[in-house]
Amino acid sequence: MAASPPVCDFGWKAPAFQLPDTDGKPWTPASLQGPSGVLLMFICNHCPYVMSVIDRLCRDVAEVQQLGFGAAAIMSNDTLAYPDDSYENMRRLARQHGFTFPYLFDATQDVARAYGAACTPDFFGFNRGLELQYRGRLDSSGRNPATPATRRELVEAMRLIAATGEGPREQVASIGCSIKWRV
Repeated sequence: MAASPPVCDFGWKAPAFQLPDTDGKPWTPASLQGPSGVLLMFICNHCPYVMSVIDRLCRDVAEVQQLGFGAAAIMSNDTLAYPDDSYENMRRLARQHGFTFPYLFDATQDVARAYGAACTPDFFGFNRGLELQYRGRLDSSGRNPATPATRRELVEAMRLIAATGEGPREQVASIGCSIKWRV
């Protein structure tokens, strides 16, 4: 089922966490943060929305990292009900697509709950003060193939945040598969 997150709550502080990446290394928002801030993305291995944008996501995150942002993807789905999202499959996906950012495993789903993650993909762009400034979509093409007219909204927003510390006031929410919560 498709889900959409709420609009950006400007200035909301990034909740603390510590999660392992696909190599077992622990990460926190502070250890991820670059001089401009941090981009956190809730994704998973099986969602057709994520799979349709994964190459553009990797390209755009690499560009965002060049702006001085740290970045990480977080997988919070119930892996018992959705084995395609297993830790081993997270490793495989990260290697297959050459992730330039850590892919973190939220086994308890506590981080997804603390952030109010609603769907995959769900983007959280924080400034250097770890204040939320972007909660929009990757780009204007959605799940469709990008065209030359596609607006790269995440990159545009992160450029603005790097320059001013503030995100765009007009943002279009992401859409994707709902987080697969444990029952």
